[in-house]
Amino acid sequence: MFLEVGVKVLVTGGAGYVGVVLSKALLDQAHKVTILDNFMYGYDSVMHLIPNHNLSVIKRDIRNDLSDLIKDYDAIFHLAGISGYPACEANPSAAHYINVDATRKLVDLLSKDQLLVNASTTSFYGNTDAICTEETPIKPTSLYGITKHQAEEVMMERENSISLRFATIFGVSPKMRVDLLANDFAYRAVHERCIVLFEPLARRTFMHINDAVQAYLFALEHSQAMQGHIYNAGKEEMNFTKLEIAEQLKAITNCELIQTKIDDPDMRSFTISFEKIRQLGYKTTCSMEQGIEELVELYQFYKPFSTYQTI
Repeated sequence: MFLEVGVKVLVTGGAGYVGVVLSKALLDQAHKVTILDNFMYGYDSVMHLIPNHNLSVIKRDIRNDLSDLIKDYDAIFHLAGISGYPACEANPSAAHYINVDATRKLVDLLSKDQLLVNASTTSFYGNTDAICTEETPIKPTSLYGITKHQAEEVMMERENSISLRFATIFGVSPKMRVDLLANDFAYRAVHERCIVLFEPLARRTFMHINDAVQAYLFALEHSQAMQGHIYNAGKEEMNFTKLEIAEQLKAITNCELIQTKIDDPDMRSFTISFEKIRQLGYKTTCSMEQGIEELVELYQFYKPFSTYQTI
């Protein structure tokens, strides 16, 4: 259990969408944070953190040898990887090498005393009418889901690991991902004035990026109770259909909704239980309405070069 300040923390993928927000939150708690990232999209996302004297930055790919530095940390938050269906399908061999093989190399370097917190996903629950708990059989519908489940299995072979299976994250970050469902819908509502919907009644459970970061901090603080276990992270009340998300955006932006019968190659529709982590005291605080309003405000002035530029 890490209750004291000044814990030495490594955040792999620390310049990414969630990683940079997590890194700032750890610094705000006076921990000593090292961001490890290949910075394939540049350094802009971390520039606001540079003045903090508790921050170190290492430019290195997760596939590189980390043996010279890994022993220096009390806790490792493993967020590095190829995220999402499109990016994994675009380069399957890299997806497996980065998400699974590089994770195995990282795990093999850790001592039993080092805490490892894994960024996992609920995506591999697939398409089911059942309420998904941590014991629900895994049915990934994409290469992304397959590699994330394999990586989780590797990490949970060691006792001092915690795996957080996050709901679909959305919200504003210094390193935006516009490909995430709610982020994408908001972008299109603002810039294209319409949202094209397929599988409109498919359900996802969403989670504001700030609540995801709080789940990581909660795991650090409650590591003794949580180690060796897997937790769904989110809130049941944040379960919405695609149509419901689009209708919320229409109410704010007056955009047009167009429904089509295009098949979704990454068809997922499920409902999740978060009772296990809630029993330990974890709570979310951000609503879908709040997050959508933040996204709409961002997109009034933010327009990336390509909608699907990030991974």
